[in-house]
Amino acid sequence: MALSVLLACQLMIILDVTVMNVALSRIRSDLDFSATGLSWVIDAYTLVFGGLLLLGGRLGDLMGRRRMFMVGVALFTGASLIGGLAPTAGWLIAARVAQGVGAAMAGPNALALLTSIFVEPKARMKALALYSGMAGAGFAIGLIVGGLLTQWLSWRAVLFINVPLGAPAVALALRYLPEVPRRRTRLDLPGALTATAGVAALVYGFISAASRGWGDATTSLPLGAGVVLIVLFLAIERRTAGPLLPLALFADRNRAAAYTNVFVGYMASMSMFFFLSLYMQDVRGMSPLATGFAFLPTAVLMFALIRLVPPLLRRVGPKPVTMTGSASMVAALALLTQLTTDSRYFPLVFTAAVLMGCGTGLALMPLSVIIMSSAPSSVSGVAGGAMQTIQQTGVALGLAILSTVFGVASRGATGSPHHVLVSGITAAFAAAATMAGLTFLVTFVFRREVRDGE
Repeated sequence: MALSVLLACQLMIILDVTVMNVALSRIRSDLDFSATGLSWVIDAYTLVFGGLLLLGGRLGDLMGRRRMFMVGVALFTGASLIGGLAPTAGWLIAARVAQGVGAAMAGPNALALLTSIFVEPKARMKALALYSGMAGAGFAIGLIVGGLLTQWLSWRAVLFINVPLGAPAVALALRYLPEVPRRRTRLDLPGALTATAGVAALVYGFISAASRGWGDATTSLPLGAGVVLIVLFLAIERRTAGPLLPLALFADRNRAAAYTNVFVGYMASMSMFFFLSLYMQDVRGMSPLATGFAFLPTAVLMFALIRLVPPLLRRVGPKPVTMTGSASMVAALALLTQLTTDSRYFPLVFTAAVLMGCGTGLALMPLSVIIMSSAPSSVSGVAGGAMQTIQQTGVALGLAILSTVFGVASRGATGSPHHVLVSGITAAFAAAATMAGLTFLVTFVFRREVRDGE
């Protein structure tokens, strides 16, 4: 029951990264968003989620992981209700920020609770594979759920659905989740402030570049400040006695490679959900429901691979598994660069959805197993928080960078509005394919042998 509660909450939190994608067109017309400002509906959540995850994990160590998990789920649920009632764009963005805060409190502590409950290596690997599968498949499932709710009810139902899910989860967590002993540690506020501000500045700079260009001060200044703040954060973490992100986590070769691919892999994979949703609705005129179901092959394959990943990792090691997945991701994104204004779902988009399901299932789902299975229990909260921070930062930065590529390519294109839109979308997919290519190169770093529990 404890595992079910943790998996359900993980799915709910991850769903909100993509569940809004298929509702974006309705949201833009209903609340009068600009085309580039619309990405903040996604970025406001992922940015705050990613920026505060390390702090959320450390607060769980200080104040109790179960308590922080329940408070986070309660805040997330309340913010979902407020967001569903939003009368203006600013109201919705503020609710998405509050959702991100709640998710940052619940997410790392859910993962830390899971590693505390399952201590036997094989049981832990299976639990981590299920958890990772929920995280990966949640991106695709979010599009399907978002399509169903937007088509049948309203985009507001996409947020309201969290209320009947979150409220029972808090009650069940109180009954079934065990108390985990608190750890005496310092709260690294300078690290939390510099990390959050640095990522926020970088994302804002890339979003500004999409609408105002690279030469504008609102682009160059935030980007420069972001780089400085991230460097300062790393310097703080190196010297502080209780770092928010212990750099020793990256000393293990496999774990360091896994963290790298979490970042770059999610930067690349998120593009498919955002830009393909935009293509199918705004270019091909598909309904939100049809758009959501277009991603069904991706979701089905990712769920199917959940049971295959642990035995594959034990038998052949992480290198062949993640290498195969990364190659499939590259192929999917490269195929989507061939979209035209007349492309149909079959065969091009369907084939890309299948390849992406296999790719993310094999390339990204094993990463949490690799990271968490070898992490000592004393730093499991930090290791899990670091993994989710890197993941969500990759999602936010990836979407911001690819939105910039999309904006620049669109401004330079000529022809009909649909042709201009497709030019921007295919340029974004080309950049995403390059990012996915980096994940393939990183797979060569993984050791071929498998350690105990990996």
